[in-house]
Amino acid sequence: MEAREPKADVYQAIVDPNRRRMLQLLQDAGELPLKEVTPHFGMTRAAVSKHLRVLADAGLVHERKSGRETRYRLDADPLRELKRWLAYFDRYWENKLQALRLHVEALEAEDGAGKGKDSEGND
Repeated sequence: MEAREPKADVYQAIVDPNRRRMLQLLQDAGELPLKEVTPHFGMTRAAVSKHLRVLADAGLVHERKSGRETRYRLDADPLRELKRWLAYFDRYWENKLQALRLHVEALEAEDGAGKGKDSEGND
């Protein structure tokens, strides 16, 4: 099975730790206006707005006008493709862990076989 790579926009959007925190905030709080997102970050309202714009452009955040304010909510669907792509590499880690398990078992068996013998290998 070949791993299909997710949209580059999603990668770029989640590279920044502040944007990842914004996604978490929206996951926990639901829909929020910009004025309620901004206090959670040590940056200006304009900077927060730019980060939210990057997330929206990647499809990770939906914007909704409500009167004079814009409200933001998480859309985690684009992360599913990223999750599937990362899951493709689970087999790599499973193989590494299995190799480590076999190595440890071999060392334990070797150690167990060596018990009862003196330093020269005599019983």
